[in-house]
Amino acid sequence: MASSNFRGLEATNRRETAVLVVAFMLLFGAIGLGLDFAARDIAIIDGHLIGFPVLTIAALVFAGIQSIVSYYSGASLVLLSVHARPLTPDTPKHQMVLDVINEMATAARMPVPKPYLMDDPSPNAFATGRDLAHSVICVTQGLVDQMDREELQGVIGHEMSHVADYDIRTMMMIAVMVGGIAMLSDFVYRWMFFGGFGARGRSSSDRDNQAAVLITVAVIVLAAVAPIFSQLLAMAVSRQREYLADASSVEFTRNPRALLRALEHIAKIESPLKRGTAGTAHLFIVNPREGIREDSEGFFANLFSTHPPLGRRIARLQALLGAAGATTLGAQAGADTSAGS
Repeated sequence: MASSNFRGLEATNRRETAVLVVAFMLLFGAIGLGLDFAARDIAIIDGHLIGFPVLTIAALVFAGIQSIVSYYSGASLVLLSVHARPLTPDTPKHQMVLDVINEMATAARMPVPKPYLMDDPSPNAFATGRDLAHSVICVTQGLVDQMDREELQGVIGHEMSHVADYDIRTMMMIAVMVGGIAMLSDFVYRWMFFGGFGARGRSSSDRDNQAAVLITVAVIVLAAVAPIFSQLLAMAVSRQREYLADASSVEFTRNPRALLRALEHIAKIESPLKRGTAGTAHLFIVNPREGIREDSEGFFANLFSTHPPLGRRIARLQALLGAAGATTLGAQAGADTSAGS
C-alpha cells in the first residue's frame, strides 16, 4: 500500500476520532439533561427555563475527563484490563517475537511499538496507543508458543498496519468510551432504584408531572440503548478495518502465506481468551470471546460481530496467494521465453 494511502487513512481516522468524541459528549449531555428534568432541577414553566442544570454540567465534565483520559492513558487502561506486562527477551521464543516486531517496524518505516505479553494460552494479539510514538503491540503466550516465525510475521504485520494508519487511536478511544457509557448507564439505573427520579419536586401541576414522567421514560430508554449502540459502533468500526489490515500485512511481509497460515492455525483452535471482554474484543486480530465464531454470514451475524467471518478473510488471502503465484509463474514463463529466444 502506498504511503499516501496510509496518510489518507490517518486523516480519515483523525476525523472519525473527533466525531466519536463529539458524539460521546453529546450523548452524555443528553442523558444529563434528561436527568435534570427528571429530578426537577430544571423545568419549563410558562415558556421559560427555570433552574440550574447541575447533572448536565456534571455529565459533560465527566465526559470531558473521560475523553482526555482515553486519549492520554487509554493504552495503559487497556493493557491493565487484560493483565498484560512488558515483553522481555527472557526466552528464545520471546526474543524471536521482539525481532519480528523490529523487522515489521522497519518494513513499515515506523518507530518500534512497545512489546507486551498476555499470559494466556489462546493465540491472539492486538495493537493500541494514540500515535506512532506511543504505540503498543501485545501478543498472548499462546501465540508465542504455537506460531512459527513466518506466522508471527503475518500477525505482527497485521497489527503494524493498525498502528500505521492510526486505527489504534480510534479503536482505543472506543474501548474506553464504551466503558464510560456502561458506567453512566449503570449510574442511571442505580439512581432510579434508590428513588432519584422525582425525588425533588418543583411543580405540583398534572401537566408538569406528565412531562416529568415522559422525560424519565426517555432517560431510562436512552440509558438502556446507549451501551448497546456503543457496542454496535465498536463492532462496525472494527469490521471495516480488518480486511485492510490483512492486505497491509501482506505488503509488509511480502508473503501472503504468512498471515494465511496464522489465521488457518487460529481457526482450528477452540480456545477463547480467559480475559476476553466485550469492551476490548474489537482490538484483537480475531474475536477473543468464548462461543463467538467469526464464520457466520448474513446481515445479523455481521451486525453483532466485531470481525469479518474468519473463513472469508482466509479465502481473500488464498486469492492473494493464488494471484501472487500466477504472477510469479507468468514472470518465470516470460523469463524462460526471453532466454530461449
